[in-house]
Order: sequence, then structure tokens, then C-alpha cells
Amino acid sequence: MPHDHHGHTHIDPTTGDKRVAGAIAVNMLLTFAQVIGGILSGSLALIADALHNFSDAIALIIAFFARKIARRPADPRMSFGYGRAEVVAALINYTTLIVLSVYLMYEGIMRFFQPEPVNGWMVVWIAALALIVDLITAALTYTMAKDSMNIRAAFIHNVADALGSVAVIIAGAAVILFGWTWVDPAVTILIAVYILWHVKSEIGETIRVLMLGAPSDLIPEDVATAIEATEGVAGVHHIHLWSMQEREPALTAHLEIAALHWSDADSIRLAVKETLKSGFGIGHVTLELERTDQACTAPPRFGHHSWHQA
Repeated sequence: MPHDHHGHTHIDPTTGDKRVAGAIAVNMLLTFAQVIGGILSGSLALIADALHNFSDAIALIIAFFARKIARRPADPRMSFGYGRAEVVAALINYTTLIVLSVYLMYEGIMRFFQPEPVNGWMVVWIAALALIVDLITAALTYTMAKDSMNIRAAFIHNVADALGSVAVIIAGAAVILFGWTWVDPAVTILIAVYILWHVKSEIGETIRVLMLGAPSDLIPEDVATAIEATEGVAGVHHIHLWSMQEREPALTAHLEIAALHWSDADSIRLAVKETLKSGFGIGHVTLELERTDQACTAPPRFGHHSWHQA
């Protein structure tokens, strides 16, 4: 499947930094307001939303610094550059979301057994303020989230929090209209479940990049078959297909050239590179050329022989 490298609107890094910084500021102010409101109103759901908003701010802070680190140029010690700083930041943010969700579920369950009075009106007003801030944050980061796993992790924090704010408003309204204080811990648990569901859908790709897995939108065997379809190529082995960083696939492989085509080996190598670039969006390609009568003995098609086999 070809990669689409032109489907997203790219934002100037400095402008992006300003947007993230603005989102951090409003989320920190909101967290403070929600914690005070949650304590005064007795609402666990509001405190849960505050904790999640605080995690939004932390996520954005991590994302902010990861963006800056990722832009550093490659050097002799870090020859692949620093782009994966954003992927590491995404994993940290998803991990904190999991921990936060488990904590909120625990607190929500405990509140069912030890219910406390809730000031519905205070909950509604502060949650409404939170929703406005969540929408502002979403507007600031939405475009960047399309292009960055790092910002997308922070954006998911924010989307979950916006829905959490809506749920808290519903909980406050239930207290005002019907006196249903049980809705407050129920909403807390629903917020936690929703966060976990979102993390489950996104964390896999983050781990895949860090574990040097093949990009999810590329089928390794299709890539190998396309290489072998190139005239003069007798076979391919020791294929390593991975992501240098998000949306930057890379490949290394041993290319077997038929003996009668050996004189054209360089042009065959260039043809394979063009196939990989145009057909699969793989721009970082390293190929080792082997003549068929001098090729590796019984090599694996993908990966390499382990030096540490038992």
C-alpha cells in the first residue's frame, strides 16, 4: 500500500510549539479550578476530571519537549537522529493514562460503598468551564495530531477529557434533578473505561515503532514480492522493514542478482529503490548486492540468524 506523504497540512514548528504551550497554560489553570471545585462540591467525578486534565497538561508538556528534542539533527552518537523522542513521549503518555484509569476505577467503586453528598450546581458550572477549555485545547492541537504520534497521544488525553466533562455535567444534572448521587461514581468509572478503550486502540502502533516492527500499513511479503519482480533480481533475503520514526519507513536487505545480470547490478539496485519509493513510500533503503552463486547459505527471508540461539 503506497504511503500518502502529502495528505496532511504541516504546521511550522515554531507555530506548533506556541499552540502546545497555550494548551498547557489553559489546562493547568483548569486543573486548579477543578480540584478546588471538586473538594468544595464533594464530587469525585469532578476531581477525576481534574486529575485527567492535569494528565492532559503533563502530556502536553512531555509532547512539547519531545518535539524540540526530535528536531535536533543526527550526530555520530545518534546517527538516526532524535525523531523517536516523540514516540517515547507517546508511550509515556499512554502509560500514564492507563495508571490514571485504574486509579479512577478504584475510587469510583469505593465511592459506591461510601457515598458522599454532592453539590450539583457547582459540579455543572465547573464542568462546563472544563468543556470550554477542552474544546480550546482540541482546536489548538487537532491539525498537529494528524502528523504526530506524540501530539496524537496528547490529543487523545484531551478528547477523553472533553467527553469526561460532558459526563460530569450529566452527573451534576442528575444530582440537581433527581438527587442521584450514585451517578457521580458511575460516571467516574465510565470515564476510566473510555480512556482505556482509547489507549488500547493507539498504544499498539507506538510499541510497534519502538520495537522496530514493520509499519502497520505495509505488508512485508508484498514488499519482498515487489523487489523480486524487478528484472535481474533472483531473490531477496535478510529483509529488515521498520519505521525510523512515525511515517518514515526504512528497509535493509540482501539482494541476489542473477549471474548473467551482474554487470547491471547497480542499475538493478536503483530500480529496486525506485520501486520501494514509488510503490511503498520507503525512502531510506540500504541494499547489499550478492551474486546468486555467491549468496548467503540458507538465509532467512526476514530478519537474521540469531547469535544467541539456545
